[in-house]
Amino acid sequence: MTARELLRAMARELPGQPPVIPADAALDVPCTGVAYDSRKVTHGSVFVALPGQKADGAQFAPRAIASGAVAIVSERPAPADAGGPWIVVGNARLALAYLAAEFFGHPSRRMQVVGITGTNGKTTTSYVAQAIFEAAGTRCGLMGTVTYRIGDREIAATRTTPEAPEVHGLMRQMLDAGCGACVMEVSSHALAMHRVDGIRFAAGVFTNLTRDHLDFHQDMESYFAAKRRLFEILPADAPAVVNLDDPRGQSLTGVAGRPVTYAIHRDADVTPGPLTFGLEGLTFDVRMPEGIAHVQSIRGRILAGRRHHGGRRLRAHG
Repeated sequence: MTARELLRAMARELPGQPPVIPADAALDVPCTGVAYDSRKVTHGSVFVALPGQKADGAQFAPRAIASGAVAIVSERPAPADAGGPWIVVGNARLALAYLAAEFFGHPSRRMQVVGITGTNGKTTTSYVAQAIFEAAGTRCGLMGTVTYRIGDREIAATRTTPEAPEVHGLMRQMLDAGCGACVMEVSSHALAMHRVDGIRFAAGVFTNLTRDHLDFHQDMESYFAAKRRLFEILPADAPAVVNLDDPRGQSLTGVAGRPVTYAIHRDADVTPGPLTFGLEGLTFDVRMPEGIAHVQSIRGRILAGRRHHGGRRLRAHG
């Protein structure tokens, strides 16, 4: 793929007035990557200058050009001494997400991607959901707070949800490793900063909302608005699995996707029967519109809380 082809694909996805791709710019060259860190630019990269709290990535454009970048994508207008093709966009983070998705061949369109968001329970729910996929015969990758699992490989996580090039790059590796599904934790930071835009989610899960990350989101309304974005970008027919025991979950049922509700303390589409503890661990039945499923925890797993872990298994089955 050439840099021009990649940039044109990005321009088609961006909302509003599409950015101008100069016809006379030297962009008909192979694109070798998408970078947002000028120190990681290699010859043939498209460099996206992200605005930051302390510095704007545009100030590092000369370094990127010197390292071989074939184009700069920025929210700032091109300086007189740009040194190479300069594409102005309204939202650099959104542009980065669409560039990454296109560069890696939109791996999410060839996998079932389940996104899980909420303050608590994301990691446990993701592990259970991955186990369900694997038990059903679908190889499943994992992206979360603790680790990234790519086929038979496992690497320590750098962030719960990394930047868009890493997200799409990891999914590409999962696809190449034979994974037909990916379960990922989706942080509020990632949603607010467009790290998961360009992903075609097969389902979204909301666990709960409690006070956290207010240093970034300022208030609970902003925090919830970030979580809500996962459901706003769901396809219309994708299951939107929401916790009705959380007041915020109740407001998500009409946002987007196909609502699938779960609860322990109120009526919902998916509810648990009585929980039983024994030497083999935790067992309970899950009542769903399709029937009743029997759930048993993995032998030897330490269960920290009856209500918490029951709920996490419940939403994974939902």
